[in-house]
This record gives sequence, structure tokens and C-alpha cells, in this order.
Amino acid sequence: MDYKKANQIIRTLSTEYPNAKTALYHNTPWELLVATVLSAQTTDSTVNKVTETLFRRYRTVQDIAYASQEILEREIRSTGFYRRKAKYLKETAEILIAKFDGEVPKTMSELTSLPGVARKTANIVLWNAYGAIEGIAVDTHVQRLAQRLGLSENKNPNKIERDLMALIPKDQWPELTNLLISHGRRVCVARKPKCTICIVNRLCRSAFSHDR
Repeated sequence: MDYKKANQIIRTLSTEYPNAKTALYHNTPWELLVATVLSAQTTDSTVNKVTETLFRRYRTVQDIAYASQEILEREIRSTGFYRRKAKYLKETAEILIAKFDGEVPKTMSELTSLPGVARKTANIVLWNAYGAIEGIAVDTHVQRLAQRLGLSENKNPNKIERDLMALIPKDQWPELTNLLISHGRRVCVARKPKCTICIVNRLCRSAFSHDR
């Protein structure tokens, strides 16, 4: 896909979703980091239900660091993979206290050094917490739509991110993530995309093929 067509897709989607933003509930960089780690392999709505209670009981990095592993697992059980996620959160909290004065770091390299934090999570935190643009967060929605729209031929999230970064101006990277996620939730769903009502179907190489 060429640069012009890719940007036409963004402009069109931005008219449909003018207020697209992360759906994860948070008030601080730490809460956003926790919510994003919990969001792996589950829905944002499930995470928001869990964190509504979790953030009242564990208000600081220290609260998670010193929390009981078993109790924390029960608190986040509904998000799936809860043992691994609880371990990641506790280890991350301990590292933040030991190395970063209890603060969530502001660089890609530091964030991705934390347990359970890959580029997707780091990109979400950097932009939504600090307004820093380092890359494009590629979740399952972004991955699916990038392939269907012809924005990338790759399946690996890191390669998809590089393809998108080459097509889209840097100042639009965060917007692209939020637009594709919004469209992926409402229209270009995983099993049976709603091509007939899709605002970018004339720009999409996969439009209507799922109905054949």
C-alpha cells in the first residue's frame, strides 16, 4: 500500500471516530501500566471491571509490591493468566521501587526491561501517560486490520509496527492505534467483519471477501 492510500484510511476513520482513545481506565502512569499488563488476552471492559476495585485497594506501587501474591491473583483472576500477571505486577513494582524511585519510566528501553512489558504495552504507556511517541502499539485489533487493509503483509507484531511506521507520519502513530482499535471493535470484528457498513470498504483489499 502506498503512503497516500494509508493516510486516506486514517483521515476517513478519524471522521468516524473523532474521540478515539484508550479505553483502559486509569488516573496515573502506574495505573495505566497495570491495566495494560492485565489487558493481555482479555477485553478492556473486563480489565476496567477488575481495576475499578483493584485501584481502590492498591493505590500505590508499594501496595502492589508488598501485596500477597495469592490475594492479588484472586483479585485479577477474571482477566485470565492471573498467576503470570500477578507475578509480573509484583516484580515490576519491586523493580520500580528499587531502580526508578517508584515511578514508571519514560523511555522505551526502560519500560521494556520490566517483566511482562513488550513494545505494545510500552507504546501505550508512553503516549497516554507521557505524550511520548516512540512507536505504534500493535494489539490484536491493529494486527488484524493492518493485514485486512493491506497496510502490512506481516503477522509478527514488531514487523507490522515497522511497516506502519514507514507508512504513517510519526505524529499520527498514536491516533492510528486508537482508530484501528475502535474500528476493529465496532465494525471490522474478528469473525465476521461488517463490510457493508464499513466506512473504508472502498479502500480495503479484503472488503466483502468474508461473505463469499
